[in-house]
Amino acid sequence: MSEHMERVEGSLSTAGISLPSRTKCPLCKELFSDPKILPCLHTFCTGCIQQLEPLSVLGSRGRQSADPRSWLLDQLPLSLLCPVCDSEVNLPPGGAGALTTDHLAVNEVLLERMKKEGLGLLCDLCNEGKAERSCNTCRVSLCEFCCQAHRRQKKTASHVMIALKDMKGCNRIVKPVHCSAHPSEELWLFCEVCDHPVCRDCVVGEHREHAYDFTSNVIHKHGDYMRELLKSTEPHVGALEGMLHEIENVSKGIGECVKTVALEVENFAAGYIRAVEQHKDRLLKHLEEVKLQKETALHLQKVQLEQLLADMRMGVDFTEYLLANGSDLEILLTKRVVISRLRRLNKSNYNVHAVMDDSISFYPQEKAGQYHGYEMFGAIVTNSVDPAKCVIQGEGLHTVRQEQEAAFTLLCKNNIGEQVERGGEQIRIRVVHKDRKDCVIEPRVQDNNDGTYQVSFTPPEPGTYTVWARIKGQHVQGSPFTLTVKNKFRKHQGVFHCCTFCSSGGQKDARCACGGTMPGGYQGCGHGHKGHPSRPHWSCCGQTSENSECSGPIELSSPRSLLRTVAI
Repeated sequence: MSEHMERVEGSLSTAGISLPSRTKCPLCKELFSDPKILPCLHTFCTGCIQQLEPLSVLGSRGRQSADPRSWLLDQLPLSLLCPVCDSEVNLPPGGAGALTTDHLAVNEVLLERMKKEGLGLLCDLCNEGKAERSCNTCRVSLCEFCCQAHRRQKKTASHVMIALKDMKGCNRIVKPVHCSAHPSEELWLFCEVCDHPVCRDCVVGEHREHAYDFTSNVIHKHGDYMRELLKSTEPHVGALEGMLHEIENVSKGIGECVKTVALEVENFAAGYIRAVEQHKDRLLKHLEEVKLQKETALHLQKVQLEQLLADMRMGVDFTEYLLANGSDLEILLTKRVVISRLRRLNKSNYNVHAVMDDSISFYPQEKAGQYHGYEMFGAIVTNSVDPAKCVIQGEGLHTVRQEQEAAFTLLCKNNIGEQVERGGEQIRIRVVHKDRKDCVIEPRVQDNNDGTYQVSFTPPEPGTYTVWARIKGQHVQGSPFTLTVKNKFRKHQGVFHCCTFCSSGGQKDARCACGGTMPGGYQGCGHGHKGHPSRPHWSCCGQTSENSECSGPIELSSPRSLLRTVAI
């Protein structure tokens, strides 16, 4: 058993679990005083257990006691938390005093006291004198006076007495266990019915009708059962040790993985910061280049305008001076060259709107491509969208029908009419029925990210609609404009045939919407006769285009009005 305990202690130490001290209470940190074993197998002093706050105290009526200490007096059942393992344990009705005594701890404390100087033991018989010797048979510590009395008694005269000072080198000492009901009697019998050790007086009293035997005779049976339970428990210890070892390995792996990922994050962030800084420098450099280009263009335009202004003033001054001071002959002689000059000056083009565009914007959501493997955003834009120059395109606006999807494209341009090849503009489209103000459509707008926006909607009713198209709150070119929605496309109800004579199998009363007839009493058309369209047509409306919309009546008024024919 001791070898097994040493092996278990070594396993627990390896697993990082420390066994409690066998001589000191985990609560008061002093040598055990009347040590008791809790159901979780942790040992504490009886007084320390009594100081613990109970989790619940149930009285005879099932109500919680008003005084949390009253269980000591009333001996009511209660539960408390073990201070070591935090397990909830139930105490017997007798309270802490009714718990099992840890006799191994008692022996360990006794041995500990014997090994230390200044911690004298009291005599087990008189409880007054200092213990000097120990009876090897009775296993009691005796003072010198009781030791002499022990030797004088005939019953104990042959017992071997050992001086306590000679026992300091012992590794183990066993103190006899006396009956709690009969303190003078030692427990050396075992009641099979009560499953508990008893003394000699117990078997002739309370346990007189119970089967009993000597403890030395029953220890094998009960010891073997405990060994079987221990044997079945040991694999769980190994499994738990393996799981703890695995958890430790996983924990180490997580630590290493976190270090690796943290390094990757640091490198990524550092690279991203460098890329952003370099992208910022590029944007600022581009901004300076845009500034230089615009200033250069403005300076050139300024020089040209100043020269043109000087030429204009020269022409105006010369002409005014000629008209004011020249004679009739001088004016007529100079007329040709002056008129030619003034005409040329009047035709001068000095439109500088393209150059005088001062719009410079920064779009933070604009994709700027990858830089050193990182996706960058933000671009300098020098030509903003001009709503007045934006146009709407699409064939769907010319042929729109009820409950059929119509679509058109909004093309964004800048102030000089060039297409803006980017998206992200604030587009607002509304389609409102002119006669039904409650019929308002919010079309679907798809940003193509190239300066074009696909707008689609499905009109629920026919009629005239007003289409509002705005960018940044301003109308685009032509907005608002009118849109006419026609009724649903009418499919043909007849047949597309060459004539009623052929398609009806020669029936005389077969009619056709083309209005053609033939002699012989036939009401419909035939090949080569007057009124025949001379080509295939629809019997319901006479349309000669197979893919056309039916223009005939919606319902047949009588069986003889337009008889449908079928192809043979």
